[in-house]
Amino acid sequence: MSRGKIVDTIKKGKILVSDGAWGTFLYQKGLTSGECPDHWSITHPEAVFDIAQSYFDAGSDMVETNSFGASSLTLSQYDLADQTAEINEAAAALSRKAAGENRWVIGSMGPSGKMVITKEVTEEDLYNAFKEQAIALEKGGVDAICIETMFALDEAIQAIKAAKENTKCEIISTFTFELTKKGEYRTMMGVNPEMYALAVVDAGADIIGTNCGNGMERMVDIVKEIRAVCPDTPILVHANAGLPTHVDGKDIFPESPEEMANLVPALIEAGANIIGGCCGTTPDHIKAIKKVVTDFSRV
Repeated sequence: MSRGKIVDTIKKGKILVSDGAWGTFLYQKGLTSGECPDHWSITHPEAVFDIAQSYFDAGSDMVETNSFGASSLTLSQYDLADQTAEINEAAAALSRKAAGENRWVIGSMGPSGKMVITKEVTEEDLYNAFKEQAIALEKGGVDAICIETMFALDEAIQAIKAAKENTKCEIISTFTFELTKKGEYRTMMGVNPEMYALAVVDAGADIIGTNCGNGMERMVDIVKEIRAVCPDTPILVHANAGLPTHVDGKDIFPESPEEMANLVPALIEAGANIIGGCCGTTPDHIKAIKKVVTDFSRV
């Protein structure tokens, strides 16, 4: 295919732009509390397609799929586990339709919500669930699998291996870190950026990075820590539109498109190769990021 591999494009020195938030976009389109977002790929395909198309129209080089919570372990909460393959394949096909042949589709796989340490699941359970999801996403047309918003190494490693061993997709791994009172970045399981990066590269991740939990400013520091131990591995960042404030029962993300975009040069200089958004970001944020990336690349 004419688009080639993401890693090969990055090796040529190109900075790529990803997409923004999906969940908040779905709620704007009518998703209700307690409803399964991933099921919308079957029940509301036009709305899901429109989200993907909106990000491509804003300048994204790649767009994710509406499948963040579409492993059988997560879908079982909605009694939809038996539709796992159908939901993931549909999600991938909708983003692929929007992408055409020249842009990439990234299959989103989020955490299961269950932990090995508490014996809710075994590593084999995780592997099998992510295997089923990854195979269906590839069948639907994704180029890469993005195992994102992870916080536990055991789960992330099983997801990476499941995707790596059962598909031909490039594998992206991102963790979510929080700034501790000691000024360190760690996940809720105590994993820091250096530990994370070395472990997931060893497991087979082709692209690594961080998403959610932080705005652009903090992402700069996290990227520096990852780059220090993985000097050659491509890094992806999906930042929130700032740190949220709780207003009238809702999380409000304060950073404007321009405020996020202003931090893009620092993020690139820290070592980021792919930049997009997470919670609170919109096509307008991506459009602003794309402009800065384009201008930066010309310098």
